[in-house]
Amino acid sequence: MAFSFFKKSEKKEPVHSGPKYYDLKVKDVINETKDAISIVFEQPSEKIAYKAGQFLTFIIAINGKEIRRSYSLCTSPFTDADLAVTVKRVDNGLMSNWLNDHLKVGATIRIMEPMGQFTTEYAKTNKRHLVMFAGGSGITPMMSIIKSTLSQEPESVISLIYCNRDIDSIIFKNELDKLQVADEGRLQVIYILDNAPMNWQGFSGLLSHDMLTKLLERIPDWGIGKTTYLMCGPEGMMKNVEALLAQRSIPKDKIFKESFVQGIIDKDQKKEPVGDAKTREVTIRYDGQEYKVPVPPNKPILETALDAGIDLPYSCQSGLCTACRSKCLSGKIKMDEEEGLSQSERAEGYVLICVGHPLTDDVVIEVG
Repeated sequence: MAFSFFKKSEKKEPVHSGPKYYDLKVKDVINETKDAISIVFEQPSEKIAYKAGQFLTFIIAINGKEIRRSYSLCTSPFTDADLAVTVKRVDNGLMSNWLNDHLKVGATIRIMEPMGQFTTEYAKTNKRHLVMFAGGSGITPMMSIIKSTLSQEPESVISLIYCNRDIDSIIFKNELDKLQVADEGRLQVIYILDNAPMNWQGFSGLLSHDMLTKLLERIPDWGIGKTTYLMCGPEGMMKNVEALLAQRSIPKDKIFKESFVQGIIDKDQKKEPVGDAKTREVTIRYDGQEYKVPVPPNKPILETALDAGIDLPYSCQSGLCTACRSKCLSGKIKMDEEEGLSQSERAEGYVLICVGHPLTDDVVIEVG
């Protein structure tokens, strides 16, 4: 899972001692489709606060190895008492398939506190149009944002373009259809199917440039100033959407995306040394402790620290989820991927150590 930004505060965030961890009890397992389940957790006595669009990181031992995966919350902090995520089975998905096959009510899962910046602030006075493009399980964070927007912003409207393989694979279809009726036209859902049944009246096929052009003609035009575009789904779908919006001169600060991508960097294949191929000692400050770690040129700082037994926070290890975000206090660091950080964060010296390599001998980072 990987992340970009919906709304990002420009205020300097204080460094803290690290994320909190919880052991949450599974209250219910809901079969959404034949290959997707929603996992509902009981809130602990001290309720976990979160923002619509954020994710939970699961930490589970599978086949004797600790595995971490991130799943977006599909619940809204404004409308739902419990926490829930939706997990879709994927090819060779170690944790997603294990959860679909084995998870039972009453089980306990260790999770890292909610994270992610695919969020926004809500206000009763807001009047905006959210245009959403979702594909498959990319509907999960969108569902959280949809319920929150409908609940908190009576003057805002949402147009959702939702792509799926076939009608039986549409996650949350019944709930979305009910919301369309209940909220008096404030939510418009346009379903697109790769394989449509004979009696299908909607769009079918891949989300091409021509189809996107026709779809945008069907949704309300509130103008650039009041319209925000969100996308979450397969990379191919999002690239097509980005290309069309660029052609229409939509400002980049009105376009936000959330990517569900594992293994953007193949660590088994990416062995090219960074910089001058020199091992450099990095000073890591975390949770009141200081560690000195020699980092070889072909390994990122996080991986090296974990191999040395330092228990640092992390999740995707692809440079996009921000769980390992750190402040570079001195020295220079080269990142393989920068999409997970905003321009202002990079300017303030923040780095993602899961894809970060030291370029100088005086690197000092503060994790958290």
